[in-house]
Amino acid sequence: MLTLQSLIKKKHKMVIDLKHYNGFIFDMDGVIADNHHYHIDAWREFCKRHGLSFEVGAFTSKYFGKNNTDILQALLGKSLSDIEIDLLGEEKEAIYRELYQPYIKPLDGLIDFMRELRIQGGKIAIASSAPQSNINFVVEKTCIKEYIDVSVNGNMVKFGKPNPDIFLKAAELLHIQPQKCLVFEDSFSGIQAAINAGMQVVAVATTHKKEEHDPALTIISDFRELL
Repeated sequence: MLTLQSLIKKKHKMVIDLKHYNGFIFDMDGVIADNHHYHIDAWREFCKRHGLSFEVGAFTSKYFGKNNTDILQALLGKSLSDIEIDLLGEEKEAIYRELYQPYIKPLDGLIDFMRELRIQGGKIAIASSAPQSNINFVVEKTCIKEYIDVSVNGNMVKFGKPNPDIFLKAAELLHIQPQKCLVFEDSFSGIQAAINAGMQVVAVATTHKKEEHDPALTIISDFRELL
């Protein structure tokens, strides 16, 4: 059973004391749900429809964790209007939701972990580069709505990850100082964004394997390790 006396362990050493934090900020894709492959499949189909080349390794290393504005403009090699970004982004996200809906589930241990955080008085935010339509989809299908205090999507900040804006916005809405927030992230750009925000971060090894992450980080495979 988790209490705020609990410590996240890494290599048998005590690393992060959960009782130090009042706010817990979760990225969504790859953290709340392990949906990396479904986003890859959706982007592959999107690129096919638009006659764009697609290579999984290059795409993952360059774009995962970034918002649709940055990804679409890079893929298409030109600036896009807000309307174009909205239309193209929603096209891709509709493909993703159709592919993922039959299989969506929360990452192992997530619901129990969130429940214990709330029991102990912690506040919980989602901070995701995804559009709000995807956040609503995942929150509903994983049955975590009752645990979420605030959510921040990519359209609510000017600059996407690795800029810290999205995590700072989440802390602001939680009314908690950044240094009192703990972030859970899977992408390299998201981890850097949390560090840039002055927050401690736990790496979730879904999109990237444990050995791919900076060994100085606290790294977990799923939330069962925190219970």
